Amino acid sequence: MRDPIASQPPLHGLVGEGLVLSHGDNCVVHGASVALRLGAVTALVGPNGSGKSTLLRALARLHHPDAGAVTVDRGRPAVALSAREFALHVAMLTQHRSSPGGVSVRDVVGYGRFPHRSRWRGVDPEGARAIDEAMEVTGVSVMADRSVEALSGGELQRVWLASCLAQQTPVLLLDEPTNHLDLRYQVDILEVMRDLADLRAVAVGVVLHDLAQAADLADEVVLMSSGRVHAAGRPDDVITGENLADVYGVQVRVNRDPVTGHLHVQPVGRYRPALNGVGAARTA
Repeated sequence: MRDPIASQPPLHGLVGEGLVLSHGDNCVVHGASVALRLGAVTALVGPNGSGKSTLLRALARLHHPDAGAVTVDRGRPAVALSAREFALHVAMLTQHRSSPGGVSVRDVVGYGRFPHRSRWRGVDPEGARAIDEAMEVTGVSVMADRSVEALSGGELQRVWLASCLAQQTPVLLLDEPTNHLDLRYQVDILEVMRDLADLRAVAVGVVLHDLAQAADLADEVVLMSSGRVHAAGRPDDVITGENLADVYGVQVRVNRDPVTGHLHVQPVGRYRPALNGVGAARTA
């Protein structure tokens, strides 16, 4: 994949400050701030309804804030950019996208090239290569000529991700990108995000429900609760038993595997593994 920064103006990530967000008369995010750094993955985690997806949509200019601001390119207000200019900076994979009829996988991936095409003749010299590379990375090259109507939910998820990668932006936002994916493609997509940050200096912001995935993947974690940022920082500092108990309302054991270094997050409920490792034991 071509370096997404090479043909873009300098961009110092994407920042949302003091964002207040509502659905109708219901305020769902209360003064939240988040900064996405180039070359880093930031994971937004928290219970259902905590406001993390709404916050991500606000960063993508898909949700207008009641207060606060989103800035890009050394503090430039996002609202000052045209839709095309903003699309050269930020791409987003949303949770719910409709399946267009009568188009191929390659066509859908090509949608990501719209901000790069000239206004008059639609010329995009880098387009074909960007599309091919995005399909290769996401494992959809073999279905390039298939109609998207014939795809499974997981296949379609990867196609839309390929479209975002073809957009080649310095900032990539993903709302639960591993939904509908089997284990293999979950791992692949997480590795793609890590590579984009490490090898191409992309600022990646991602909403995840799996706390272990967030701990392994992210440089920074933003833990949300009831529309507010409960904690933010390094995974070890945020994903703690105390923080998770406060936010999720259940006791949680958090420890790091001394061999693999992976963080283990184990809720402590009424059912626990039996001491002999067979079956389950119920505790009062």
